[in-house]
Amino acid sequence: METGKIASLTQVGIRTLTTHQRMQAKKYGVNIVEMKNFSLSFIHYLKSPLYISLDMDVLDPAFAPGVSHHEPGGLSTRELIHIIQSINAEIAGADLVEYNPARDVHDVTAMTAYKLMKELMSKMIAQKPSQV
Repeated sequence: METGKIASLTQVGIRTLTTHQRMQAKKYGVNIVEMKNFSLSFIHYLKSPLYISLDMDVLDPAFAPGVSHHEPGGLSTRELIHIIQSINAEIAGADLVEYNPARDVHDVTAMTAYKLMKELMSKMIAQKPSQV
């Protein structure tokens, strides 16, 4: 955002922000969708091409214990899958971050990360024109 090479940045599921983080977001025009007033309306403003960096800690720790920063009040797995499935903008690429296997319980977070990546990849493949 500082270099102007990115047109927009939307952060979804934020539960805690410092004063400095709020100031930086305002300075660079970052759209923040906090959990305290969460709605899906942000999806309508996403523009193509879209790059998704999915932080596993957006999920409530009940759904993803294998992250470094446990913050209650996050999204459920079902809510996050619904968000991914509702995106209409072309997804140019994606990554999945913030998985911490040392904190994972019975590989719950690993299985959830796998499911979320499959959803992202499926969405990207569905956008490609068929090669018949």
